[in-house]
Formats: sequence, C-alpha cells, structure tokens
Amino acid sequence: MRTPVVVIGAGQAGLAMSHHLTGRGIDHVVLDRGEVANSWRTERWDSLRLLTPNWMSRLPGHRYEGADPDGFMTKDETISFLDGYRTSFDAPVHTHVTVRQVSARDAGFDVATDDGIWSCDAVVAATGASSEPRIPDVAAALPDQIDQLTALQYRNPGQLADGEVLVVGASASGAQIADELRRSGRQVTVAVGEHVRLPRTHRGRDIHWWMDAIGQLDERYDEVDDINRARRLPSLQLVGSPERRTLDLNAMSSTGIDVVGKLMGISGRKAQFSGALTNLVANADLKQNRLLDRIDEFATETGLDAELPEAGRPKPTVLGAVPTELELSRFRTVVWATGYRPSYSWLDRAAFDQRGRVVHDGGICALPGLYLLGVPFLRRRKSSFIDGVGPDSAELVSHLHAHLDHRTRS
Repeated sequence: MRTPVVVIGAGQAGLAMSHHLTGRGIDHVVLDRGEVANSWRTERWDSLRLLTPNWMSRLPGHRYEGADPDGFMTKDETISFLDGYRTSFDAPVHTHVTVRQVSARDAGFDVATDDGIWSCDAVVAATGASSEPRIPDVAAALPDQIDQLTALQYRNPGQLADGEVLVVGASASGAQIADELRRSGRQVTVAVGEHVRLPRTHRGRDIHWWMDAIGQLDERYDEVDDINRARRLPSLQLVGSPERRTLDLNAMSSTGIDVVGKLMGISGRKAQFSGALTNLVANADLKQNRLLDRIDEFATETGLDAELPEAGRPKPTVLGAVPTELELSRFRTVVWATGYRPSYSWLDRAAFDQRGRVVHDGGICALPGLYLLGVPFLRRRKSSFIDGVGPDSAELVSHLHAHLDHRTRS
C-alpha cells in the first residue's frame, strides 16, 4: 500500500493534521489502534471533563457551537465533538489498525501494521503525550496487599476496594481523582510534589480566558529560556466543573483530604514523604500571584477594570501538621497520578538521541520526513490542548509540503 503521508493517531492532533493535508490536496491515511478519540474512550475516568472551557474547543474548520460556551465538555461530549470533526471533512481514518514499526528507508518510510505495510514519504506521529503513565520505582516496594492503579486505569470510586486511598501526585489528574474519591466518602491522602496552582476564575472570567487574552497560551517554544523544563512542568491544578470551582490544596484540605509531601520511599512498614512541601507550596503561591499581577496589569492597560470586579487574590495555601512518615497498613489502594509520557517504541531508532528522546525542533524531527504533534509545548504553550493542535499542525504541514515537493524534484 502506498500513500504520501501516514498520520498515526486519530485524536485531536491527528485529525487537525488530516484537515490541513486534505485542504492542500495531499493524499494520506490516518491510522489508529482503536476508534477516533480512542484515549478518551478507553483511558479516561467516567466523570472527567475538559480543563478548558468549551469556547476553546477550536480546531481547523471546526469549533464548539453549543449553548454552553463557558462550560466544560464531558468525556462523552468530547468524543462526540471529535467524531463530528472526523465526519465534517471525511478524514481518511483507518480504525483498529495497530502500528508495529516505522522504518526509515532511502525512499521514505515503511509503516508496518497488523493490517499490512504502508510505504510513504512522510510520517506524522500524533499519538499524544499520555501514551503511558510514569510510575516511580518506589511502586515496586509496596506490600502486595495494597492495590495499585494508575490514573489511566482509574474509572470511578466503585472500582476500588474498601479502605483508605493514597493518591500520589496533585496536578490535574491527582487533584481531581483525590477530590472525587473524598466526595464519595473515602478517606484520602494526597502526596504532593511540584505543582502549578491557579484559581478556576479571576475577576469573573475563566483563568484560561485570561491566559488566552494576555498571549501566554501562544508563547512559542523558541521564546522561553529552558524549553525542556517548560515541557516537563506539571499540568495546572484545575478541574472543569459546572460550578467552575477552584481545586487547590486549600480546597482539598477543606473537604478532609490529608496532604503530605512527595512520596520518597518505603522503609519497612512505613511510607516516607519529603519535608520540602512548605517550600513547594510557597513557590506555587508566588508564581500564581505573579500571573495574577500580570493579568491585572493587562486589565488596566486595556480598559477592562471598569467592567470587572475588584482584583483579589486567593488565600495563601495553609498547611496543617504535615507528617513525613505514615504507616502503610492504613492504605488499601494507591493511585499513581505521577504524570504521563509519550510512547514511540515503534519509531525507527534513528529518530532518537542517546537518552532515548526523539530529536526534533518544534515537532520537525532530525530524521527527515518525520513529525511530532500533540505533545506539551511542542511549538506553543497550548500545544497539547484542543485549541493548540490547529496552529501547530498548520505550521508543520507547511514544512511537510515543502519536504514532499523536494522529494518530487529530487
């Protein structure tokens, strides 16, 4: 089988690239191991909503048109939104096709799948940043009687055995799972490392509205001092809810969730936690207030002050006594919400450096004809959002088109 371009992944990123390829008249296929939006269908918990408001669900040629622009789409609504996008331009998606290996050839690439081999001139890896969970080594030291699952495996509180839960990680996934478990009546402890604290709303408008307005979400990868650190930053400590509520450590503590520092190790029958939580909390509070200061300056400069409520600040994070050791016997389940990583095990080894990282510049890989899409801060700060894959894919498809033209002339 032959086609100029193979796009791997039929989520928001792969579909956005397909839309641009279609617009330029470039033949291609989109391959997915499951259905469109497969990760939303199979790797998300039942109550999950988008962290971005509905008006930010913008894709090339497609956007949210419903009656609740300031709401947050549910999992099923997000699946329906992406299904509708696929059909809106008849994207050439091949579902239930698993990619086994992408091999670079002098004439381009061979993409081996469980349904045959595609030969092509370019490959777009659009499988996203959440292909597999990051599980720390300490997980192997937990006693067998403690159940373990990751945020990708979690579905709802009823899935867990009775007993107290330790949620490790307090970014978006960890905070939301801990909150849901506590509201179901569970006793919950959350282990907190570095985190990014932000209010859901500021001066009556969603925090993403502000970050969009001040240009922060469009900040480019070549404009930051340390792009590698920027790409590793934890996700925002937010939840998308009809009440537009804030979910930070203060909110979690107020519901009875116990807060401890980062899980560092297991010693005998005890879990050991970092004593540096106070410093991490102070740093998160400081960075939050710096961003809110920047937002308020923007509101003043653009004349918004008169139509908005007075500027205020969330209360500083208040920690009670924070233990550095806890008896493991109190926990029945540990939920690992310690982040995710992309998985490119099927890519040609020539695409990687000595540390196993794909070598690329804003998604344009060192291996000619290979592109990445849909990972954090690929080309701009919002790259991993639905709202970010459109601008990124527009820039990458221009480079890809030039690559195809060069190959035709050669």
